[in-house]
Amino acid sequence: MDDRINILIAGLLLCCTACVPHADPESAWMAAVPHKANVGAANLPDTIAPVNAPFAMPRFSTLKFPDYVVTVNPENIPAGKLATGTIQAAIEDVHARGGGRVVIPQGLWKTGRIILKSHVELHLEEGSVLQFSADVRDYHPAVFTRNEGIELYSLGACIYAHGQQHIAVTGTGKLVGPGPGTVRQQTMTHDVIERVVPLDKPVDQRVYEGDGGGTIFPPAMISPIGCRQVYIEGITLEQSAFWNVVPIYCNDVVIRGITVNSVGIPRGDGIDVESSQNVLIEYCTLNAGDDCIAIKAGRGIDGQRVNRPSENVVVRHCLMHQGHGGVTVGSETAGMVRNLYVHDCVFEGAGIGIRFKTRRPRGGGGESLYYERIRMNVEQTALRWDMLGSALHVGELASDTPLPVTPLTPRFSDITVRHVIVESAADFMKVDGIPESPLTGVSITACRVASDRFVRLKHAVDIQLSGIHFAGKDSTVNLYSCRNIGIERVVTGSMMRPAVVSTGNSDGIRIK
Repeated sequence: MDDRINILIAGLLLCCTACVPHADPESAWMAAVPHKANVGAANLPDTIAPVNAPFAMPRFSTLKFPDYVVTVNPENIPAGKLATGTIQAAIEDVHARGGGRVVIPQGLWKTGRIILKSHVELHLEEGSVLQFSADVRDYHPAVFTRNEGIELYSLGACIYAHGQQHIAVTGTGKLVGPGPGTVRQQTMTHDVIERVVPLDKPVDQRVYEGDGGGTIFPPAMISPIGCRQVYIEGITLEQSAFWNVVPIYCNDVVIRGITVNSVGIPRGDGIDVESSQNVLIEYCTLNAGDDCIAIKAGRGIDGQRVNRPSENVVVRHCLMHQGHGGVTVGSETAGMVRNLYVHDCVFEGAGIGIRFKTRRPRGGGGESLYYERIRMNVEQTALRWDMLGSALHVGELASDTPLPVTPLTPRFSDITVRHVIVESAADFMKVDGIPESPLTGVSITACRVASDRFVRLKHAVDIQLSGIHFAGKDSTVNLYSCRNIGIERVVTGSMMRPAVVSTGNSDGIRIK
């Protein structure tokens, strides 16, 4: 059966190559895909345009605060002391008066953890630098946080908020993370987090304060938890100890015009949305030590216990430079990621463009995910589904052997990709699905692709590729254990004979 499929598909796809006219390079959709000069922080507009997404979204606007302003005065900082107390006193004052702005003027300000309060805008003027301490003690006491999808108490974030509303961090100043010191020395790096944190204990007993040189979980740069109306605009973040901007359990979040530089930082993600709803990310420029933007929803049994999704998230007009992935879903998705819309972005130098990650013991997954008008120059793969992971992190669960479906078996489904220009990549599309939970329901249409290799699908069901113009060395479509795969209007720019290698009991292969 497989041999007959191979012969039939090879012939039909060759006919497609000869007979289908090439798409007009000046077509409307191609002209609408942005270039890197059109996106990122340098192009931030003054106002927030309405969001037009495939799902309902609220109208976002710039947060307004009362006129009361407190400017932090360096003369109020005791000699030889950090600015933490002075900055925090200003925040408490503004909060107590019903709200307003705390201004950090030009200069270098060395500080420990800052805690934002409701109705307070922390504004960094041009030339101001908040340099966060490298000493674990300057983040005491431990606070409630979520680290890599698991709830615990540890250092929290350099700028932290819990249960607040109507808060902002704005300006053209800079946040610089901890340098060499106990924060980095005591960070847990020896194992995956679920094998370190005792998940059978109540959360308030999972405390990692770092006393006596003990393990800590590092602070993010900015992380509001359980907050409403969060607004972050304009600032630059560098040298993070961990993830940079991380809203957790938040609703109504705007992140716009920020610049992140964390290249070389392990786990130095740019923006991570954790179990949050109604989020807009726009006009950001990201150079990350890990993923530029990642959408997450908790890890394994702890994430399922919380059971809060990330949903209604829009990413637009962003410029992703270096990073493991341009926009990634996962790998912590226990509460599900749904209603994500990424459009009008440029990935210029990332390892992978659009990236999906799950792991068998982490649960959840993603659905109703939409991507369009994206331009890519990536080093590895334009569209990558890595659903199994490696044995280094999940042991035997990374095996390609089918296992029984459990509550911790993740899934991805209902994904739409269209109007993507891949200017360079090693592979256009690679899928490693889970044998008992294959990737399901993906539509990829109207793409211009220049990559070394075309498509490899493993454990995938109901995949449709249509209107793809491919120019590359190897136009082979490799299928392993796939069902109901449709390919139509594929145009190749090479003289190589297109072919489909169908193995592993693949069936339902349709070519038009």
